Amino acid sequence: MEERIVIKIGSSSLTSEEGGLNRDQIAYFAAELSALHQAGHPLLLVTSGAVAAGFRRIGYAARPKLVHEKQAAAAVGQALLMQAYQEAFASSGIGVAQLLLTRADFSNRRRIQNALMTIEELLSQRVLPIINENDTVATDELKFGDNDTLSALVGNLVRARQLMILTDMDGLYTADPRKDASAVRIARVEQISEDIMAIAGGAGSAVGTGGMRSKIEAARIAMRGGVSTFIGRASEPGDLLSAVRGSGKGTYFDTSLHSLSVKKQWLGFHSTPRGKIRIDEGAVTALTVRGKSLLPAGIQVVEGEFHPGDVVEVMDPSGNVIGRGVVNYESWQIQAVAGLGTDEVARRVEVARIEVIHRDEWVTL
Repeated sequence: MEERIVIKIGSSSLTSEEGGLNRDQIAYFAAELSALHQAGHPLLLVTSGAVAAGFRRIGYAARPKLVHEKQAAAAVGQALLMQAYQEAFASSGIGVAQLLLTRADFSNRRRIQNALMTIEELLSQRVLPIINENDTVATDELKFGDNDTLSALVGNLVRARQLMILTDMDGLYTADPRKDASAVRIARVEQISEDIMAIAGGAGSAVGTGGMRSKIEAARIAMRGGVSTFIGRASEPGDLLSAVRGSGKGTYFDTSLHSLSVKKQWLGFHSTPRGKIRIDEGAVTALTVRGKSLLPAGIQVVEGEFHPGDVVEVMDPSGNVIGRGVVNYESWQIQAVAGLGTDEVARRVEVARIEVIHRDEWVTL
């Protein structure tokens, strides 16, 4: 009961097609979360809906398309959204807190550590953190993908047991059930293959920006961080509790991986690679299966110019990215010793560590 659960609710579940908040829906979700909260589950809510909540109030006839208009609508809508949540949770005696995050916050290890400390304190005080993207300063048009990716990153950050992505679809189907009567819901997924990605559809609502594909991509991030994920619908009393207990109206994405440290989360999902290294099959096995470090003997090709302490992507012989790591060599040094044994490497170049990437500075993707 002490294991944390992150719940993500999209715009289509909180607002009307015409714009503005659906108070009945917000009251429903508040009741569902309150039941879990009172049962002892530490919860975090990742919410969308600020732009949809605010564009009518600010005076736009339709959902804005220009970035600065969306940011203005979000500035108005975020206040309305938090007011609605505060009122909805008040009857259960649950306090709420607002956290606005951007990709830049996750990319900066100090800033995201500070955010984590704030979340930890809120949870210790039994206050519900309500997290949204800071739309008024974010500049990328798609940003977090209707907060699906944001919810996965939050789940990894707090080492949640489960990520519950709630939407208006009851899970992943073999085809679009709105168009194909033979479509069958997929109950459980243990590995997100290219076949799974291929059957994911596009956006399902004019209000939200994220479709099933972005939700599955979020599930892949969460699973890599050791967080099992549910994608589905909650529309009746008790649905959310049923989903948490494993009998929800949706698809479960299971993982046997362990949670990643904040350092490795940064390395795998937020760092900026400065180059690429292609390695042979033996080195691939050593890194991804045996938990070993990368030595010069396994390197085939080096791309880009980088320095010790930089992050690089590592590829298998076919060019597929298998992970990221922090290098201990200059790029020219690796080129000079690629494929050589450690004794010969020591004679040719002077480096602080013989490993090109130490296993403690590596994350498999």
